[in-house]
Amino acid sequence: MMTQKIMTIFGTRPEAIKMAPIIKALEKDTRFESCVVVTAQHREMLDQVLETFALKPDFDLNIMTPNQKLATITSRSIALLDEVFDQVNPDMVLVHGDTTTTFAAALTAFYHQVPVGHVEAGLRTYDKYSPFPEEMNRQMTDALADLYFAPTALSRDNLLKAHHDPSQIYVTGNSAIDALAYTIAPDFSHVALKNPETKKILITMHRRENLGQNMIQVFQAMNHILDKHADIELIFPMHKNPKIRALIHTHLKPSHRLHLIEPLDVFEFHNLAKRSDLILTDSGGIQEEAPALGVPVLVLRASTEGPEGVGAGTLKLVGTAEVDVVRAVDELLTDSVAYEKMATARNPYGDGKTSNRIVSIIARYFGLTTDILPEFRDKSDDKERELE
Repeated sequence: MMTQKIMTIFGTRPEAIKMAPIIKALEKDTRFESCVVVTAQHREMLDQVLETFALKPDFDLNIMTPNQKLATITSRSIALLDEVFDQVNPDMVLVHGDTTTTFAAALTAFYHQVPVGHVEAGLRTYDKYSPFPEEMNRQMTDALADLYFAPTALSRDNLLKAHHDPSQIYVTGNSAIDALAYTIAPDFSHVALKNPETKKILITMHRRENLGQNMIQVFQAMNHILDKHADIELIFPMHKNPKIRALIHTHLKPSHRLHLIEPLDVFEFHNLAKRSDLILTDSGGIQEEAPALGVPVLVLRASTEGPEGVGAGTLKLVGTAEVDVVRAVDELLTDSVAYEKMATARNPYGDGKTSNRIVSIIARYFGLTTDILPEFRDKSDDKERELE
């Protein structure tokens, strides 16, 4: 039987984390030949993930430049990927989520008439500028895709509303949960965790739409919270963006209970998150990971493409207004019932078996098996696929 050549393309840290377990599953399956391509849209943070998961790209396009613009990322990715497609001639391309690399790879695959599998398909805010540019990247990628691996039933419903082929939409869960099996360790330690008497609040901010006044308001809220609660410590892995760092150093008051640290690799971050009491973030990926770790998350955004976590109670959308952030943090620090309700809420994002599901679905797409996965069923005459 001929093997099918599956090219996986990604360029950023979050993509790499979620694609790594899928690549591992492909590498174990003799029906497939795995080819890994990275654009390195984000260089240093991507390299940390590649090292953690022992991934060696077959092609590294290394497109990152200082102060790069979205148009530059897009045009350079397409031009270089075009050459890789000519050389490899893949049978299918897998892309993830909503980055500029994702859209550029899907478009290049379309130009070469190669089918596209979209991992984490169907997420929506329906606001094309929030998150920017991610919302339109994922919508345009879905328009180009042939197989849709939706993480939740809501994502599937979004795809159906957009009239994508129901027979090619599968609810698989989120591969971010799979990745935790490779990273969580029982004996992790970090200098920011050395005082067992304090509660630990982990914060991350990096979204373009939050750059400026939104971040300033959150940082002012953090100052207020540190002043009000003597039993907490704030841990802030700072994004590499110099504009973000300038705001941090200008608007966050120095404190021995404020830990401004360099970006963590995925192993360190997952383990630090698991040992945190509360997470504040504008990251989409962390919204998906934290529910599996039993840590409440306050989302520092006006909208989220993952409302399932809000509906399940593991996440709370608080925005960036200083008064709202302070109020939300105060509640979880002082109300044990409210805290426990969030910490023990059902994880809506998966069971750690997403990668194997995706590989099995790809095998069926190519006719390598005729078996439908036991956890899928025909929901109706339109053959929607849904997790039992």
